[in-house]
Amino acid sequence: MNPNTNIPESGSIKAWKICYYGTLGILPLLIVLNFYGLYSNQFYFLKIDNYIFPLVSVLHVVFLHAIRFRIHEQEYPDTVMRNVEYGMYAVLMIYIFKCFDTLYILMSYDDFSAYLIPDTFLPVGVLILILQIFLVMLTVYSFRQRRSLLGSYDFDQIDKNMNSWQ
Repeated sequence: MNPNTNIPESGSIKAWKICYYGTLGILPLLIVLNFYGLYSNQFYFLKIDNYIFPLVSVLHVVFLHAIRFRIHEQEYPDTVMRNVEYGMYAVLMIYIFKCFDTLYILMSYDDFSAYLIPDTFLPVGVLILILQIFLVMLTVYSFRQRRSLLGSYDFDQIDKNMNSWQ
């Protein structure tokens, strides 16, 4: 934030918008590709495991919209937003796990080279891995952007600015 006012600088707002729209662009792609089986070249909609990532990404969207709302209204972060961000740390661990899982699958290509592996295995697998890495980077960057645009969770400031009668 600009030290003289509470208005964020325009460069940091542009970086936030890139992070926001980039994440909202990557998440739907990864949700669809989450149902894709690399070894079989098919989509699996009946596996319960495939629905974990879409459910977890809902928290990510809520976090992004909370930051966007706070920036637009020039409000301080509150305890609810703090709790959502703590949930996002767990979501980040799931994203990192998915990256390592995809990398493990891609590295097993030579182990199954004698079997019939679809031609789309490596291109789609690399695409998924790149999108997952970008999602992890954008998630970490959104934490930094929240801190730089909204400030830290200073509860003395939160209590001072909170009026329960409004």
